[in-house]
Amino acid sequence: MRLFILLFVASALITAGVRMVLVRHGVMDLPNSRSSHAVPVPRGGGVAIVVVFLSAVVWMLLRHGIPGQLAWSLVGGGLAISIAGFLDDRFRLPPWPRLAVHSLAAAWALWCLGSMQPSQFANSDSLGRWVIRTAEFAGLVWLTNLFNFMDGIDGLAGMEAVCVSIFGGIVLFRGGLPSYSQLSWLLAAASLGFLLWNWPPARIFMGDVGSGFLGFTLGTLALFSSNSNPGLIWPWVILLAAFFVDATVTLLRRMFSRARWYEAHRSHAYQNAARAWASHTKVTLAVAAINIGWLFPLAWAASRFPQAAPTLAAVAVVPLVHITLQFEAGRERPSSDVVLQD
Repeated sequence: MRLFILLFVASALITAGVRMVLVRHGVMDLPNSRSSHAVPVPRGGGVAIVVVFLSAVVWMLLRHGIPGQLAWSLVGGGLAISIAGFLDDRFRLPPWPRLAVHSLAAAWALWCLGSMQPSQFANSDSLGRWVIRTAEFAGLVWLTNLFNFMDGIDGLAGMEAVCVSIFGGIVLFRGGLPSYSQLSWLLAAASLGFLLWNWPPARIFMGDVGSGFLGFTLGTLALFSSNSNPGLIWPWVILLAAFFVDATVTLLRRMFSRARWYEAHRSHAYQNAARAWASHTKVTLAVAAINIGWLFPLAWAASRFPQAAPTLAAVAVVPLVHITLQFEAGRERPSSDVVLQD
Protein backbone atom coordinates (compact mmCIF):
# COMPACT_ATOMS: atom_id res chain seq x y z
CA MET A 1 0.00 0.00 0.00
CA ARG A 2 2.84 2.44 0.83
CA LEU A 3 4.42 1.85 -2.57
CA PHE A 4 1.04 2.43 -4.26
CA ILE A 5 0.65 5.75 -2.44
CA LEU A 6 4.25 6.72 -3.25
CA LEU A 7 3.75 6.13 -6.97
CA PHE A 8 0.40 7.93 -6.91
CA VAL A 9 1.91 11.02 -5.28
CA ALA A 10 4.98 10.93 -7.53
CA SER A 11 2.84 10.71 -10.64
CA ALA A 12 0.62 13.60 -9.53
CA LEU A 13 3.62 15.81 -8.72
CA ILE A 14 5.48 14.97 -11.94
CA THR A 15 2.32 15.66 -13.94
CA ALA A 16 2.08 19.08 -12.30
CA GLY A 17 5.71 19.79 -13.16
CA VAL A 18 5.32 18.59 -16.75
CA ARG A 19 2.25 20.80 -17.12
CA MET A 20 4.20 23.87 -16.01
CA VAL A 21 6.99 23.12 -18.50
CA LEU A 22 4.57 22.49 -21.39
CA VAL A 23 2.64 25.71 -20.72
CA ARG A 24 5.87 27.70 -20.45
CA HIS A 25 7.09 26.37 -23.81
CA GLY A 26 3.71 26.62 -25.53
CA VAL A 27 3.26 22.90 -26.17
CA MET A 28 -0.52 23.10 -26.39
CA ASP A 29 -3.24 21.09 -28.08
CA LEU A 30 -5.15 23.77 -30.01
CA PRO A 31 -8.85 23.13 -30.76
CA ASN A 32 -9.76 22.26 -34.34
CA SER A 33 -12.66 20.71 -36.26
CA ARG A 34 -11.73 17.22 -35.03
CA SER A 35 -11.15 18.15 -31.39
CA SER A 36 -13.33 17.43 -28.39
CA HIS A 37 -12.16 20.47 -26.45
CA ALA A 38 -12.79 24.19 -26.85
CA VAL A 39 -9.71 25.78 -25.24
CA PRO A 40 -5.93 25.15 -25.61
CA VAL A 41 -4.67 22.45 -23.21
CA PRO A 42 -1.05 21.29 -22.71
CA ARG A 43 -0.41 17.87 -24.25
CA GLY A 44 2.09 15.25 -23.12
CA GLY A 45 1.28 14.60 -19.47
CA GLY A 46 1.61 10.86 -20.02
CA VAL A 47 5.35 11.34 -19.47
CA ALA A 48 4.60 11.11 -15.73
CA ILE A 49 3.00 7.68 -16.11
CA VAL A 50 5.96 6.41 -18.15
CA VAL A 51 8.63 7.70 -15.76
CA VAL A 52 6.90 6.55 -12.57
CA PHE A 53 5.86 3.11 -13.78
CA LEU A 54 9.12 2.18 -15.49
CA SER A 55 10.98 3.26 -12.35
CA ALA A 56 8.79 0.80 -10.43
CA VAL A 57 9.54 -1.93 -13.02
CA VAL A 58 13.30 -1.43 -12.57
CA TRP A 59 12.90 -1.43 -8.78
CA MET A 60 10.98 -4.72 -8.89
CA LEU A 61 13.57 -6.21 -11.26
CA LEU A 62 16.44 -5.30 -8.92
CA ARG A 63 14.55 -6.95 -6.06
CA HIS A 64 13.94 -10.04 -8.24
CA GLY A 65 10.21 -9.44 -7.89
CA ILE A 66 9.36 -10.02 -11.56
CA PRO A 67 10.96 -12.07 -14.35
CA GLY A 68 13.77 -10.32 -16.19
CA GLN A 69 12.09 -11.01 -19.55
CA LEU A 70 8.95 -9.15 -18.46
CA ALA A 71 10.94 -6.21 -17.12
CA TRP A 72 13.06 -5.80 -20.25
CA SER A 73 10.00 -6.20 -22.44
CA LEU A 74 8.23 -3.37 -20.61
CA VAL A 75 11.29 -1.12 -20.41
CA GLY A 76 12.52 -1.63 -23.97
CA GLY A 77 9.19 -1.63 -25.76
CA GLY A 78 7.63 0.95 -23.46
CA LEU A 79 10.47 3.43 -23.90
CA ALA A 80 10.41 3.06 -27.69
CA ILE A 81 6.67 3.66 -27.85
CA SER A 82 6.72 6.58 -25.41
CA ILE A 83 9.58 8.30 -27.28
CA ALA A 84 7.73 7.92 -30.58
CA GLY A 85 4.60 9.23 -28.87
CA PHE A 86 6.47 12.23 -27.44
CA LEU A 87 7.81 13.11 -30.90
CA ASP A 88 4.32 12.77 -32.35
CA ASP A 89 2.88 15.04 -29.64
CA ARG A 90 5.56 17.63 -30.43
CA PHE A 91 5.89 17.38 -34.22
CA ARG A 92 2.86 15.38 -35.47
CA LEU A 93 4.62 12.44 -37.11
CA PRO A 94 3.03 10.58 -40.05
CA PRO A 95 1.18 7.41 -39.00
CA TRP A 96 3.52 4.90 -40.65
CA PRO A 97 6.70 5.64 -38.63
CA ARG A 98 4.67 5.35 -35.44
CA LEU A 99 3.20 2.05 -36.61
CA ALA A 100 6.71 0.79 -37.38
CA VAL A 101 7.86 1.59 -33.85
CA HIS A 102 4.77 -0.07 -32.38
CA SER A 103 5.43 -3.17 -34.48
CA LEU A 104 9.07 -3.35 -33.40
CA ALA A 105 8.06 -2.96 -29.76
CA ALA A 106 5.51 -5.76 -30.10
CA ALA A 107 8.11 -7.99 -31.79
CA TRP A 108 10.54 -7.23 -28.93
CA ALA A 109 7.91 -8.17 -26.33
CA LEU A 110 7.17 -11.45 -28.11
CA TRP A 111 10.88 -12.23 -28.41
CA CYS A 112 11.24 -11.72 -24.66
CA LEU A 113 8.15 -13.87 -24.09
CA GLY A 114 9.50 -16.60 -26.36
CA SER A 115 12.68 -16.89 -24.31
CA MET A 116 10.51 -18.10 -21.41
CA GLN A 117 9.54 -21.26 -23.36
CA PRO A 118 5.76 -20.73 -23.01
CA SER A 119 3.93 -23.73 -21.66
CA GLN A 120 0.84 -23.23 -23.82
CA PHE A 121 2.96 -24.09 -26.88
CA ALA A 122 4.17 -27.39 -25.50
CA ASN A 123 1.58 -29.44 -27.38
CA SER A 124 1.31 -27.19 -30.44
CA ASP A 125 2.81 -27.93 -33.85
CA SER A 126 4.98 -25.44 -35.70
CA LEU A 127 2.08 -23.98 -37.70
CA GLY A 128 0.01 -23.60 -34.55
CA ARG A 129 2.81 -21.71 -32.83
CA TRP A 130 3.13 -19.31 -35.73
CA VAL A 131 -0.63 -18.71 -35.80
CA ILE A 132 -0.65 -17.97 -32.08
CA ARG A 133 2.40 -15.71 -32.35
CA THR A 134 0.83 -13.80 -35.26
CA ALA A 135 -2.38 -13.30 -33.29
CA GLU A 136 -0.40 -12.10 -30.27
CA PHE A 137 1.60 -9.68 -32.40
CA ALA A 138 -1.47 -8.24 -34.10
CA GLY A 139 -3.33 -7.98 -30.79
CA LEU A 140 -0.48 -6.14 -29.08
CA VAL A 141 -0.03 -3.66 -31.95
CA TRP A 142 -3.79 -3.07 -32.08
CA LEU A 143 -4.06 -2.56 -28.32
CA THR A 144 -1.19 -0.05 -28.42
CA ASN A 145 -2.98 1.95 -31.11
CA LEU A 146 -6.53 1.67 -29.84
CA PHE A 147 -5.62 3.29 -26.52
CA ASN A 148 -4.46 6.25 -28.58
CA PHE A 149 -7.72 6.22 -30.55
CA MET A 150 -9.77 6.12 -27.37
CA ASP A 151 -7.92 9.01 -25.71
CA GLY A 152 -10.24 11.66 -27.13
CA ILE A 153 -12.18 13.10 -24.19
CA ASP A 154 -11.18 14.19 -20.71
CA GLY A 155 -10.41 11.42 -18.23
CA LEU A 156 -11.44 8.44 -20.36
CA ALA A 157 -8.09 6.76 -21.10
CA GLY A 158 -6.75 7.43 -17.61
CA MET A 159 -9.89 6.05 -16.01
CA GLU A 160 -9.78 2.95 -18.22
CA ALA A 161 -6.15 2.33 -17.29
CA VAL A 162 -6.96 2.62 -13.58
CA CYS A 163 -9.96 0.26 -13.79
CA VAL A 164 -8.28 -2.38 -15.95
CA SER A 165 -5.08 -2.31 -13.89
CA ILE A 166 -6.86 -2.61 -10.54
CA PHE A 167 -9.24 -5.33 -11.66
CA GLY A 168 -6.51 -7.07 -13.64
CA GLY A 169 -4.37 -7.11 -10.51
CA ILE A 170 -7.19 -8.76 -8.57
CA VAL A 171 -7.58 -11.45 -11.23
CA LEU A 172 -3.81 -12.00 -11.36
CA PHE A 173 -3.61 -12.35 -7.58
CA ARG A 174 -6.43 -14.88 -7.65
CA GLY A 175 -4.61 -16.67 -10.51
CA GLY A 176 -1.52 -17.23 -8.38
CA LEU A 177 0.67 -14.45 -9.76
CA PRO A 178 1.14 -11.98 -6.87
CA SER A 179 4.20 -10.26 -8.37
CA TYR A 180 2.32 -9.62 -11.61
CA SER A 181 -0.66 -8.33 -9.64
CA GLN A 182 1.58 -5.89 -7.76
CA LEU A 183 2.94 -4.61 -11.06
CA SER A 184 -0.61 -4.11 -12.36
CA TRP A 185 -1.61 -2.18 -9.24
CA LEU A 186 1.47 0.04 -9.55
CA LEU A 187 0.40 0.89 -13.10
CA ALA A 188 -2.97 1.88 -11.63
CA ALA A 189 -1.23 4.14 -9.10
CA ALA A 190 0.79 5.90 -11.80
CA SER A 191 -2.32 6.34 -13.93
CA LEU A 192 -4.39 7.60 -11.00
CA GLY A 193 -1.86 10.34 -10.19
CA PHE A 194 -2.13 11.59 -13.77
CA LEU A 195 -5.92 11.28 -13.73
CA LEU A 196 -6.13 13.92 -10.99
CA TRP A 197 -5.03 16.46 -13.60
CA ASN A 198 -6.87 14.93 -16.54
CA TRP A 199 -10.32 14.61 -14.96
CA PRO A 200 -12.91 16.83 -16.68
CA PRO A 201 -12.30 19.63 -17.31
CA ALA A 202 -8.77 18.45 -18.08
CA ARG A 203 -5.84 20.68 -17.18
CA ILE A 204 -3.45 18.51 -19.21
CA PHE A 205 -3.82 15.84 -21.87
CA MET A 206 -2.11 12.46 -21.81
CA GLY A 207 -0.88 12.64 -25.39
CA ASP A 208 0.46 9.78 -27.50
CA VAL A 209 3.43 9.49 -25.13
CA GLY A 210 1.08 8.07 -22.49
CA SER A 211 -1.78 6.44 -24.40
CA GLY A 212 0.35 4.17 -26.57
CA PHE A 213 2.49 3.27 -23.56
CA LEU A 214 -0.59 2.23 -21.56
CA GLY A 215 -1.96 0.06 -24.34
CA PHE A 216 1.39 -1.66 -24.85
CA THR A 217 1.94 -2.17 -21.12
CA LEU A 218 -1.47 -3.69 -20.47
CA GLY A 219 -1.12 -5.93 -23.52
CA THR A 220 2.33 -7.09 -22.42
CA LEU A 221 1.06 -7.84 -18.91
CA ALA A 222 -1.79 -9.84 -20.43
CA LEU A 223 0.56 -11.89 -22.63
CA PHE A 224 3.13 -12.64 -19.93
CA SER A 225 0.54 -13.51 -17.27
CA SER A 226 -1.38 -15.78 -19.65
CA ASN A 227 1.95 -17.41 -20.52
CA SER A 228 2.23 -18.45 -16.87
CA ASN A 229 -1.49 -19.22 -16.54
CA PRO A 230 -3.20 -19.70 -19.94
CA GLY A 231 -6.63 -19.35 -18.38
CA LEU A 232 -6.00 -15.65 -17.73
CA ILE A 233 -6.15 -14.50 -21.35
CA TRP A 234 -9.96 -14.41 -21.41
CA PRO A 235 -10.31 -12.26 -18.26
CA TRP A 236 -7.92 -9.76 -19.85
CA VAL A 237 -9.98 -9.72 -23.06
CA ILE A 238 -13.12 -9.06 -21.02
CA LEU A 239 -11.54 -6.30 -18.92
CA LEU A 240 -10.37 -4.47 -22.05
CA ALA A 241 -13.65 -4.98 -23.93
CA ALA A 242 -15.00 -1.42 -23.55
CA PHE A 243 -12.08 0.08 -25.48
CA PHE A 244 -11.60 -2.88 -27.79
CA VAL A 245 -15.20 -2.91 -29.01
CA ASP A 246 -15.52 0.84 -29.61
CA ALA A 247 -12.19 1.11 -31.44
CA THR A 248 -12.72 -2.04 -33.52
CA VAL A 249 -16.31 -1.33 -34.56
CA THR A 250 -15.39 2.25 -35.44
CA LEU A 251 -12.42 1.17 -37.55
CA LEU A 252 -14.37 -1.51 -39.41
CA ARG A 253 -17.29 0.81 -40.21
CA ARG A 254 -14.93 3.48 -41.50
CA MET A 255 -13.09 0.96 -43.65
CA PHE A 256 -16.31 -0.44 -45.10
CA SER A 257 -17.60 3.06 -45.83
CA ARG A 258 -14.30 3.85 -47.60
CA ALA A 259 -13.50 6.71 -45.26
CA ARG A 260 -9.87 7.65 -44.66
CA TRP A 261 -9.74 5.33 -41.66
CA TYR A 262 -6.04 6.02 -40.99
CA GLU A 263 -6.63 9.77 -40.48
CA ALA A 264 -7.71 11.54 -37.30
CA HIS A 265 -11.47 11.70 -36.77
CA ARG A 266 -14.04 12.02 -34.01
CA SER A 267 -16.57 9.35 -34.87
CA HIS A 268 -15.99 6.87 -32.04
CA ALA A 269 -19.03 5.92 -30.02
CA TYR A 270 -17.66 7.66 -26.93
CA GLN A 271 -17.14 10.88 -28.90
CA ASN A 272 -20.66 10.76 -30.30
CA ALA A 273 -21.96 10.07 -26.80
CA ALA A 274 -20.04 13.09 -25.44
CA ARG A 275 -21.74 15.29 -28.04
CA ALA A 276 -25.15 13.76 -27.40
CA TRP A 277 -24.83 14.18 -23.62
CA ALA A 278 -22.88 17.45 -23.81
CA SER A 279 -20.49 16.11 -21.18
CA HIS A 280 -17.15 14.37 -20.94
CA THR A 281 -17.77 13.47 -17.31
CA LYS A 282 -20.98 11.54 -18.00
CA VAL A 283 -19.33 9.42 -20.69
CA THR A 284 -16.23 8.71 -18.61
CA LEU A 285 -18.36 7.73 -15.60
CA ALA A 286 -20.59 5.57 -17.82
CA VAL A 287 -17.58 3.62 -19.10
CA ALA A 288 -16.30 3.30 -15.52
CA ALA A 289 -19.70 1.90 -14.49
CA ILE A 290 -19.52 -0.65 -17.33
CA ASN A 291 -16.07 -1.72 -16.17
CA ILE A 292 -17.12 -2.03 -12.53
CA GLY A 293 -20.62 -3.41 -12.81
CA TRP A 294 -20.42 -5.51 -15.97
CA LEU A 295 -16.93 -6.41 -17.16
CA PHE A 296 -15.15 -7.06 -13.86
CA PRO A 297 -17.75 -9.58 -12.58
CA LEU A 298 -17.58 -11.42 -15.90
CA ALA A 299 -13.76 -11.38 -15.88
CA TRP A 300 -13.76 -12.74 -12.34
CA ALA A 301 -16.18 -15.49 -13.37
CA ALA A 302 -13.98 -16.32 -16.36
CA SER A 303 -10.99 -16.73 -14.05
CA ARG A 304 -13.01 -19.02 -11.78
CA PHE A 305 -14.56 -21.12 -14.56
CA PRO A 306 -12.03 -21.34 -17.43
CA GLN A 307 -14.18 -23.72 -19.47
CA ALA A 308 -16.91 -21.07 -19.68
CA ALA A 309 -14.49 -18.18 -20.33
CA PRO A 310 -15.04 -17.88 -24.13
CA THR A 311 -18.81 -17.82 -23.60
CA LEU A 312 -18.46 -15.21 -20.87
CA ALA A 313 -16.31 -13.10 -23.21
CA ALA A 314 -19.07 -13.24 -25.83
CA VAL A 315 -21.63 -12.28 -23.18
CA ALA A 316 -19.44 -9.30 -22.26
CA VAL A 317 -18.90 -8.11 -25.82
CA VAL A 318 -22.32 -8.43 -27.47
CA PRO A 319 -24.12 -5.71 -25.45
CA LEU A 320 -21.14 -3.40 -25.94
CA VAL A 321 -21.33 -3.86 -29.71
CA HIS A 322 -25.02 -2.94 -29.54
CA ILE A 323 -24.30 0.20 -27.49
CA THR A 324 -21.49 1.18 -29.86
CA LEU A 325 -23.77 0.86 -32.87
CA GLN A 326 -26.50 2.81 -31.09
CA PHE A 327 -24.09 5.73 -30.82
CA GLU A 328 -23.28 5.39 -34.54
CA ALA A 329 -19.61 4.55 -34.14
CA GLY A 330 -17.69 5.16 -37.36
CA ARG A 331 -20.06 7.80 -38.75
CA GLU A 332 -18.71 11.31 -39.02
CA ARG A 333 -20.75 14.17 -37.57
CA PRO A 334 -20.69 17.74 -38.95
CA SER A 335 -17.56 19.62 -37.91
CA SER A 336 -19.70 22.37 -36.41
CA ASP A 337 -21.09 19.90 -33.88
CA VAL A 338 -18.90 20.87 -30.91
CA VAL A 339 -18.54 18.87 -27.73
CA LEU A 340 -19.44 20.87 -24.66
CA GLN A 341 -16.81 20.51 -21.94
CA ASP A 342 -17.73 20.13 -18.28
